[in-house]
Amino acid sequence: MATETEALRFREKLGYGLGDTASNFFFVTFNMFLLYYYTDVFGLLPAAVGTMFLVTKIVDAVSDPLMGIIADRTNSRWGKYRPYILWGAVPYGLCGYLMFANPDLSYTGKLIYAYITYSLMMLAYTAINVPYSALLGVISPATLERTKAASYRFFGAFLAGWLIATFVTPLKNILGGGDDALGFQLTMTIFAIASVLLFWITFATTRERVSPPQADTHLKQDLRAVMQNGPWIALIFAGVFTLTNIAVRQGAQIYYLKYFVGDDGTPLFLIFDKTAVFLSLGTLAMLVGVTFTKMLSQRFDKRHLMITLSLLNALSIAVFLFIPADQYWLMVAVNVTGMLIAGPTPALVWSMYADCADYGEWKTGRRTTALIFSTVQFSHKFGLAVGAGLAGIMLSWFGFVANEVQTDASLFGIRFMFSVVPAAFALMGVVAIYFYRIDSKLEARVERELLARRSNENP
Repeated sequence: MATETEALRFREKLGYGLGDTASNFFFVTFNMFLLYYYTDVFGLLPAAVGTMFLVTKIVDAVSDPLMGIIADRTNSRWGKYRPYILWGAVPYGLCGYLMFANPDLSYTGKLIYAYITYSLMMLAYTAINVPYSALLGVISPATLERTKAASYRFFGAFLAGWLIATFVTPLKNILGGGDDALGFQLTMTIFAIASVLLFWITFATTRERVSPPQADTHLKQDLRAVMQNGPWIALIFAGVFTLTNIAVRQGAQIYYLKYFVGDDGTPLFLIFDKTAVFLSLGTLAMLVGVTFTKMLSQRFDKRHLMITLSLLNALSIAVFLFIPADQYWLMVAVNVTGMLIAGPTPALVWSMYADCADYGEWKTGRRTTALIFSTVQFSHKFGLAVGAGLAGIMLSWFGFVANEVQTDASLFGIRFMFSVVPAAFALMGVVAIYFYRIDSKLEARVERELLARRSNENP
């Protein structure tokens, strides 16, 4: 099984990619709309929401690595990781829906409800997405095939992102009939059903081809092997900084468009308001950017490519501090450019995680795929929580009041959160990637020697 190096079929790559479409029906919605939903719709204070995002990461600090350890030790007729995709789909969809159910409670009751449902959703996300991410590391022993699968994965993710960016505000307005709470609830019902069905398609169309070489299950040795993996450590820090950048910017963008640009929900084109057009075209640009991943990864070293693209993207983000409120189409153009540049980076970095799993096995003789992906996923969730938490806390610092005319200080704070803060975190991510030391030559050597090693172990 581990020596199967034939090209993955289109059906399998597409099926794998649809798993991230399923995941991001909720996760992108959270990044783009959850802070806004909690403050402007559910009625929570921004500082309280920011604190909740940070406090609940204590659960993830345990659950993410634990899920990786459990998945790495699972053996079933469906493999190690695919069973969790099958059985985790319904709880995932249900928990995502409950976050937007909008029960009629007191302020304290709403805050408690938000803590409980958000924590449950993050646990459900862990249970299905740690194995889903680890599946990339065993879907093929060939790094090029994994990069292709990662490209499909992030095409699927950005497809979900585009659907959310384009249709959440129109659907919310149409289905809610002016009631934002009802609109969000019905919209998320649709996304919940779609996510369950798509995860089941991923389960049915994928296979696991790489088997771990060790027969024992010593946790201490797995942890020791991971800590000797220098490239993995670099990616952990890069993940925290990069996702903090994304969370701060996405957390601020609805406020930026509503309060600074002045989008009041009036359609700009057909049923789409300024927010939907801005988000839709930006996400569509990322979708186009993903299609360049294969070409760029074949011509350039992943590490150098990541550094260059990330620097250019940071510049495009910082520019927003200087764009006047009445230059909406300039904002759209700059955002499209930055998102196009950023398009290849998620697929590249996830294929780098899979390369870290290979590197760790090559160096230590132990394959800890799910443990590596779970800790990376925790770094991403931690970065998102820090970013979203900062966004909520910074809104309070600058004097933001939901659904009111904002002061000059509050408007500057929203602009600052949408430009300078995420750009700074993007630059920190570049510094972390600098210390990722797997270049194309080492990558080829690791793949070649592991293939020979596995061939000897499985004659």
